[in-house]
Amino acid sequence: MDPVTTDLSAAEEDVYSDSEVLCLMRVGRYTDWLRLFENTEITIGRGLDVTYQVLSPSCALMISRLHCTFKQREDGQWTVTDKKTPNGVWVNGKRISAEEPHHLRIGDSIQLGVPITGTFVEFDYILVQRRLKDIKHYLTKRRKDGKKSKRKLTVEEVEPSTSKPKLYRCSSGDKSFVKPCSLSPVKWQQRLSPSQLEDTGPNLQMYSQNILILREQVDDTQRQVASFGGKPQQADPLREEPVRELQGQLETLRAKMHGMETLEKSLGETKRKLEEEKTQQQEELLKKQLDEALQEQKKVIDELALSREGFEEILLAKNKELEVSKEEKEQARAQKEEVVTQVTEVLENELQCIICSELFIEAVILNCAHSFCSHCIKQWRKKKDECPICRRAIQSQTRCLALDNCIDSMVENLSLDMKSRRQTLITERKGESRSLWCSGDGDPR
Repeated sequence: MDPVTTDLSAAEEDVYSDSEVLCLMRVGRYTDWLRLFENTEITIGRGLDVTYQVLSPSCALMISRLHCTFKQREDGQWTVTDKKTPNGVWVNGKRISAEEPHHLRIGDSIQLGVPITGTFVEFDYILVQRRLKDIKHYLTKRRKDGKKSKRKLTVEEVEPSTSKPKLYRCSSGDKSFVKPCSLSPVKWQQRLSPSQLEDTGPNLQMYSQNILILREQVDDTQRQVASFGGKPQQADPLREEPVRELQGQLETLRAKMHGMETLEKSLGETKRKLEEEKTQQQEELLKKQLDEALQEQKKVIDELALSREGFEEILLAKNKELEVSKEEKEQARAQKEEVVTQVTEVLENELQCIICSELFIEAVILNCAHSFCSHCIKQWRKKKDECPICRRAIQSQTRCLALDNCIDSMVENLSLDMKSRRQTLITERKGESRSLWCSGDGDPR
């Protein structure tokens, strides 16, 4: 940019010297501050018909012809609008949408373009409000009414597609042999259309396109130099100055192209290293995830093994309990069978009638203390009136209810066959007794 000057008249300075104004303070520099005039649309770009012309010495295409506009709304708030630029407008580190006004506040960071080298943006501003008399020496001169600057432009500052080369401003009257060294607007738009550039700023594609453009410029300039015969002729001063201009442009373009090629190689190498590092990081991440999965699987297997051991212990305990219960049941069954056997033996040995060999039915006790069934002893006394065991004369017989009750209680634990046979026998004997009494054959004794 030009050395910093202001465009205020002396009267304006006297009136507004103590008032506060808004401006874009360039970060890291005490020059190139851009004042935002009230009720005025401020345009910024590398073109000639803007309020502030911004030219990048490192990358001519970093700033678009019309890069962005600043405008004050009716409520007094300022907005910035990106005019569909390839390298964008960034507010507080975030790229704003194209053709959409973005609201600004005091202290906001506004960046135009993206970093070329390192991490710093070339055109970095902060929206501040200061007294005019304190900052008037830092303000950049604006172009009034869209007029072109009268300052001579260097080769680096010449806009490739819109600005005419210096050859067209030569004092020579014959301009038929002079041609611009830049590309035509159509070719420029075809090579650097916004759709071909990524929104993230400079990249390999952009540098490759710039190198192609510079090569075409070099070829075009070389052709122009060749058209003059390669060397300036002393006899024709009108041809000498254009040749020198073309040679200077050729050297400048070659230097630029060499720098761009070097930068492209550097970026390619950096990109390759980043891809290798990314691949390595992905492999390490996958390896780490695999190790974690294996550890988790091992943990699950260990937990399952512990659970299995616990279940096995529980099953062993249950089996032991079942075995103990089975043994106890066997012992109880054996004891019960032993009791039944003993009871059966007692019944057979002590509670049987020796006449019928059955358990006593309506047991009676004779005067000799021997016991018999009431029915059996009656039948026996019809033949002999003596005890079948001791042969003593039978003088008396007495019913023994205690013996009957004991036998009935013990019979309850016997088998069903014995119970059924005993009941059948009792029924038959009662029937016989009833028949005897009815026929009159009963023994009166």
